[in-house]
Amino acid sequence: MAVERKVEGNPRGRQSFSGLLSDPAVRERFEKVRRYFFLRESTYDMSNRCNLRCEGCYYYEGEKQFAQENRDPEAWRTLMKAEKQRGITFVVLAGAEPALVPELLQVCYSEIPLGAIATNGTIKIPDSVGYKIHISVWGNDRTSESVRKYRALLERQLKAYAGDPRAVFVYTFTRNNIDEIHEVMEKLGPAGAKVTFNMFSSPVGYAGPLRHDLTSLRETRRAMMDVMRRYPENILFSPYSAVAHTHRLGLHDLFSCSYPRCNPSEFVGLGRSFRQYRTDLSWDRDVACCVPDTDCPDCRHYASGSAVVTARLHRHAQDPETFRGWLDYVDTYLSVWVMGYEKGPNLCPRLVPPPGQTADSL
Repeated sequence: MAVERKVEGNPRGRQSFSGLLSDPAVRERFEKVRRYFFLRESTYDMSNRCNLRCEGCYYYEGEKQFAQENRDPEAWRTLMKAEKQRGITFVVLAGAEPALVPELLQVCYSEIPLGAIATNGTIKIPDSVGYKIHISVWGNDRTSESVRKYRALLERQLKAYAGDPRAVFVYTFTRNNIDEIHEVMEKLGPAGAKVTFNMFSSPVGYAGPLRHDLTSLRETRRAMMDVMRRYPENILFSPYSAVAHTHRLGLHDLFSCSYPRCNPSEFVGLGRSFRQYRTDLSWDRDVACCVPDTDCPDCRHYASGSAVVTARLHRHAQDPETFRGWLDYVDTYLSVWVMGYEKGPNLCPRLVPPPGQTADSL
């Protein structure tokens, strides 16, 4: 969470930062989130194998899928120790399917105890690995069988992770599954599951039916807002999160992506610290990104926003509503990614445009 802390000057009409914090609820929320400004992430592909083959999968694009697996726990321990020395405080373990190598997950957790794992949720990760576990949901069971080739997938995921405090079910909206969120929540809501939202962001060269268009972006935002109202105890999201991820412009055009793939600077923020390791423990700065091989202009991925949006403190510190929206976004991000962090009520219930955009763009 490499936050740009500088608040540049005080242009005419822009409220001072101390003025933004004059509201006790806003100040309390800012103090709550800024305790996590120390987070510095990198990502690690743990396995090049998977028990599913999903349409539009990011892993099986590009060169990373061909890297050889290093399954030596001591090699991974050495890497994690070196990452700590490099200043990394938070790891995101992904791959193809990281649950296939639980012994390596355990090594990573023993060395860097803050992190998250992205999994399809069909294989239970041992309780001793105390990371957040993000379980991917791409629609109802009919859609899962069609897109992911797995029957009764949600039932299997709930069987493995219902009641698990580590678990966050990540519903990925595609162009075709928007209304299915209601059917999915009828199962996840009563189970007490925590749920957040992701947007399908096309891999490079993908032109298939999952890719969003302007109509589906608007419909997705409406669905997000409706589900937040219906399931306030389950949903880890905010109105500003909905705006940022369903805007007609992608995250890079809105906020300038700071991951190395888009950022030539090696001296500031993620450009300096972020690496995306392949299964052979190598990395390539030219393609280093939180979700490699995503088509950058189409990127609205929840993992990207977690760093790209949260880093833009000074851009959002321009008026009370925009700043509250940013605080809601960061509060959401931390509740999704960090064990033990509890999301508070959203401070800004209204849809506010991102910095530099007008209300007409919503």
